[in-house]
Amino acid sequence: MNPRRKKRLFTVVAVIFGIGAAVGLTLYALQENINLFYTPSELVEGKGELKEIPQIGQKLRIGGMVVPGSVVRDETSLDVSFKLIDTGPMVTIRYKGILPDLFREGQGIVAQGTLVESNVVEAFEVLAKHDEEYMPSEVAEAVKGIKHEKPKYNLNSEN
Repeated sequence: MNPRRKKRLFTVVAVIFGIGAAVGLTLYALQENINLFYTPSELVEGKGELKEIPQIGQKLRIGGMVVPGSVVRDETSLDVSFKLIDTGPMVTIRYKGILPDLFREGQGIVAQGTLVESNVVEAFEVLAKHDEEYMPSEVAEAVKGIKHEKPKYNLNSEN
């Protein structure tokens, strides 16, 4: 093989290797930033036909109804813990920060965070629906037929 052909071959191989490395690094970076949506039932029992369960440490979004009476606030910090439910098992959400003004028990929310145990999510963002009519389509499909009672507050009591 003459030197000119060797130089061309080396250039072509280097370009192909460079493009392959760039595509591989891009796909790896995108894999780290994908946040799949789960309902509490899908998180515990698995999602899809293969019943795939997310791995501990995986970033995800989870949506469902806040279980009335499950909100626990730490008195010394901004830590909040509450439970989410759809049609099946409950999932615990832990969040550090100020919850949205529209956050209430018995209402639909979507939390974005990391799975720390099989049924516990450490959330870094909590979104509440903005009125009585709206619910994200994934949550609406997951909670069809569930009836939750709104919490009853007695504003006249001295508790």
